[in-house]
Amino acid sequence: MPVAVRSFWNIVQDEKHFLIVLGIGFLLAAASYPYAQIAMWVGFLFAGYSAVANDSIQTIGTFISSNKEVKWWKLWLFIGGVFVVTMGWSWVVYDGDVSYGRLASKGFETAPTEFKFLQVAAPLFLLVLTRMRMPVSTTFLLLTSFATEAKGVSAVAMKSISGYGIAFVCAVGLYMSLGPWMKARFKGRPHASWRWAQWISSGFLWSVWLQRDAANIAVYLPRQLSMGQFSVFTGSIFLGLGLLFYMGGERVQEVVNEKSDVVDVRAATVINVLYGIILYIFKVWSKVPMSTTWVFIGLLGGRELSLALRAVSDDQRTPRYALKLMGRDLLYASIGFAVALILAAIINPVVRTAFFGL
Repeated sequence: MPVAVRSFWNIVQDEKHFLIVLGIGFLLAAASYPYAQIAMWVGFLFAGYSAVANDSIQTIGTFISSNKEVKWWKLWLFIGGVFVVTMGWSWVVYDGDVSYGRLASKGFETAPTEFKFLQVAAPLFLLVLTRMRMPVSTTFLLLTSFATEAKGVSAVAMKSISGYGIAFVCAVGLYMSLGPWMKARFKGRPHASWRWAQWISSGFLWSVWLQRDAANIAVYLPRQLSMGQFSVFTGSIFLGLGLLFYMGGERVQEVVNEKSDVVDVRAATVINVLYGIILYIFKVWSKVPMSTTWVFIGLLGGRELSLALRAVSDDQRTPRYALKLMGRDLLYASIGFAVALILAAIINPVVRTAFFGL
């Protein structure tokens, strides 16, 4: 069989398996949603993998790209360990709440006692968008589907959109001023200390991200988890992370892979630190949930454009090409946002009122 034909057949087969799994998922959602005690765990399992698979580009995307020579299970145990510790701290300090108090904000403080079909199935739509390599706002697709007040939904939207602009400006400021210096310094084989710095910064970023976005997954569950419920919560996500690392990231990982120099641990460390600081500031500023996807897309866009303008990217990309990448990421994120908003509006009348006045 010719190579081209064989490659095409492998893609078809891969998509076939994905569609079969997706179909089974929709059947499970349809069968479970009338039974709240079952539906909350089915929805959680769907949300757990789909949210991490899509949002992984923001936190562990550069970690995966710059550690391709490291065994996948070592990366998994490190990131999985950070997850367990971070969630365990929240569970202890916040009296059984694994969202670091995010679900205590207005409009999200009450755990769902009944479910609609689309609330349980919403993460499956996220999987489809992830398959299309679209970085989607999991906050809007998952979290706002359960909002009980319009004010809470509007606050999430405003905080998320402002995050894009703030991250873009911060990235432009950093890379326009220090881009040439980094280019000159980040040459040759990196010192071993950079590998440690990159792992530490990745762990920090991953932990800060979890403190913000774990709410998108935990929204299906009771606000205070028992020991048994917490064990299922952490164990399921831990195993899902293992699958993600085994696969080398989901298809949305390409959004990171195509950017300049991300395989260099030094460049990846700088991205992690800048993004982690921005998220931490947002965390301290307000408990209102937000879409971290928009923050990350803004950061990557500002970085890529600045490197091109200063002509310091490894492949000498032009500003026009950088704008093309930035525009495409923004377009994909906007499409994902629109789809998430429409689905949330169909599911939740509060969202319809907040955005469409219906």
